[in-house]
Amino acid sequence: MRFREVDVTGAEALTLLDAYFAERAAGFPAAQGAYRPTYPMAEQFTPPAGVFLVVEDDGGVIGCGGVRRIQRRPETNEVRFEVKHLWLAPAARGRGAGRLLLEELERRAVEFGAQELVLDTNASLEAAGGLYRSSGYGEIEPYNANPNATHWFGKRVG
Repeated sequence: MRFREVDVTGAEALTLLDAYFAERAAGFPAAQGAYRPTYPMAEQFTPPAGVFLVVEDDGGVIGCGGVRRIQRRPETNEVRFEVKHLWLAPAARGRGAGRLLLEELERRAVEFGAQELVLDTNASLEAAGGLYRSSGYGEIEPYNANPNATHWFGKRVG
């Protein structure tokens, strides 16, 4: 498995993000209303502010994910990075690629100076929640107003 940096606004990233958003919209809980995709901006995912990666295996590109610097933690002034758009094609799931991608994103965030990593997710994404919990993330108070999120997680890394 390999990780490759790409422009988050380039055709390759947009193809993956389109697939991710389409899957989320199709499986989004009706009780929460419509899923609202937000496409990332290049400056947020350009080093050292962040990075967007595609995941490749011998069969080609199988997923993507990124990290970006966000507002410092108000209570401690710690440098925070947010994990965003971690997604694997359905055929690539269950083989450990998601964990490896998360670890690579964490490593790169630490290289950029992260002291804490945060992310948001939806309760309907049970496998993702399991991955985050088993990777050392704990539930935290909401740090954003993402209408698609029901759970927020954080992990100290620096």
